[in-house]
Amino acid sequence: MHQCHKYQLILKIALFSFSLILGLKGFTQPQSKSKFIALVDSILVSKTSDYREINTVFRGTTKDTVKMNYLLKRSLEANYNEGASYALNKLGETYRNISNYQKAIESHKDAFEYAKNSNSIELEVRSLNMLGVVYRRMDAIRSALDYHKEALDIAESQNNPSLEIKYNIAVSQNSMGNIYLALKQYNLALDQFNKSLQIELEMDNKLGLAINNQNIGYAKEKLGSLNEALSYYEKSLKYNNEINSKIGQVICYNSIGKVYIQKEAFKKSEAFIKDALKKALEINDQYYISTSYLNLGLLQLKQQDYNNAQINLNKALEISKNFNLKSTEIETYLYLSELYDKIGDPEKAFTLYKKHVVLDETLTNERNLQYVNDLIIKYESEKKNSQIKALANENEIVKLKLAQNKRTLILSLLGGCLALIILFVLNRQRQLKNDKKIVTLEQEMLRNQMNPHFIFNSLNSIKLYIINNEKENAVYYLNKFSKLIRKILVASNEKEISLEDELETMSLYINIENIRFSNAIDYNVIIDDSINPALIKVPSLIFQPFLENAIWHGLSSKAENKKISLHVKSDNPNYVTITITDNGIGRVASKKIKETKKLKRKSLGIQITRARLENFSKNYTYDYDLKINDLYESGNAIGTQVVVNIPTKINSLKIA
Repeated sequence: MHQCHKYQLILKIALFSFSLILGLKGFTQPQSKSKFIALVDSILVSKTSDYREINTVFRGTTKDTVKMNYLLKRSLEANYNEGASYALNKLGETYRNISNYQKAIESHKDAFEYAKNSNSIELEVRSLNMLGVVYRRMDAIRSALDYHKEALDIAESQNNPSLEIKYNIAVSQNSMGNIYLALKQYNLALDQFNKSLQIELEMDNKLGLAINNQNIGYAKEKLGSLNEALSYYEKSLKYNNEINSKIGQVICYNSIGKVYIQKEAFKKSEAFIKDALKKALEINDQYYISTSYLNLGLLQLKQQDYNNAQINLNKALEISKNFNLKSTEIETYLYLSELYDKIGDPEKAFTLYKKHVVLDETLTNERNLQYVNDLIIKYESEKKNSQIKALANENEIVKLKLAQNKRTLILSLLGGCLALIILFVLNRQRQLKNDKKIVTLEQEMLRNQMNPHFIFNSLNSIKLYIINNEKENAVYYLNKFSKLIRKILVASNEKEISLEDELETMSLYINIENIRFSNAIDYNVIIDDSINPALIKVPSLIFQPFLENAIWHGLSSKAENKKISLHVKSDNPNYVTITITDNGIGRVASKKIKETKKLKRKSLGIQITRARLENFSKNYTYDYDLKINDLYESGNAIGTQVVVNIPTKINSLKIA
């Protein structure tokens, strides 16, 4: 650190002396005061450079700014750079948590200078990470990325990293993940969080486990997996409760409350969000106060409590503007726009929505531009370093260099062409392999639908009508059967069909199968009013295996009251949900019956269906979801329920 900088800092400490003297009187007891002074004296004697030793000595006092300023003053007087760096970092964390970001930045930068003077890699890395966290809170993504990347590079360069270095690697990875979240690169963020989580698990660091589980939950929520997100949030809350982290509790309460809003569980949501606001006000963290007001306003908006929603959303907007919290401001404009639209003020709603769009596009574009610029700057820097080394001897080897460059260019072009050819061949092989898999699946599907037993039994049933001189029934079912066979053959040539055609085909299939049960099966199709089945695409003949299982494994062994219900709904704009429910004997009883049979046939219908759904989902933003639930009442099996979530939102740029 420059000498003038040191004198400036000492002057700041001198100006603080009077308040420090008064502050020492504020120690809870004289015994507490003398005990802390004794701790400072002991650390100044040992002058340890190990971060964890210093942290162990002052654990429990780091949030007391008076005590940390006293440690800073004594460390400067004793020329103990490690102690000064430690105290400044703790002061910076306190300033950050009360949203005094400028003071936090100054403290962490001073801490970094003292860490460099002490040659303490641990304190250097911690100071850089803390600077990154502050800038990330301020939505200054470029600066945050710079500091976290520098911290990670230094930490990973150590051959035998200490526990503190390992901890800071986890912090850097977690912070890089948060930056990817801000850039909406959710899968990249998950990769960083999982790396960080692994280190925290090895170290059994509950704070790190709480933070990473929270962040993974957020990424899962953004990817549309609400149940997974809720599970990770609850894990995070468990760890935060164990370490009594109030900020962590506030974050988890808000996150859980937000998920419950999306699930329309408003009573549960209200309890969590109000607890979040109460704790946020206690710790006076403006970032989380604004977030809590925002979520409370959103909840009240969804509950049509427009007056209170307006009050709380405006509070969130005011705080986010005062403390430059752009992300909160963007989200608040969106909800206020929706509010004014609901209360019949479309002009105000449009103005606020326009502010939301402009600010969101500005921030998003800036973030992505900064992200790309960082990569370009790094590349250009490495390129220039190589060029400087190459130019050192250029005057002596100009001719040789020109010849070498010519050869390099030719080889590069040849190599590039070869690489393109290899990539083309590999891509072509992958496409052929995928096409072959699709053809195989379709063939298996057709064989499954055109089951010889089904055809023989159906024709046999129709023959009985003819023998019994029931001509009308014979003609009716023969028409149904021929129409079904025609639809199966047509559908087998299509990778996907409309949901409307699929439901019609399934109704024909049930009608034919129902002959053998003397029409005892009550088949019911329910389609929600919000769904237009003609506009939704699904894999052809995808529901037949489930209906077949319901009939032959669930209902065939039941004497009477045989029911199958197929319900089409959409609880999520990204999916259409098809629920197939039967009131059969259940899978457990069906399995026992199957085991008693001498002739056992391995059923591949569900396995093929999963593979076809997986292949179908590749062209969509989200993956399919398939669950088979056993239904019970008072401990007795009352049927089986199949829930299939089929994606509806196409996105050719889906992240793998």
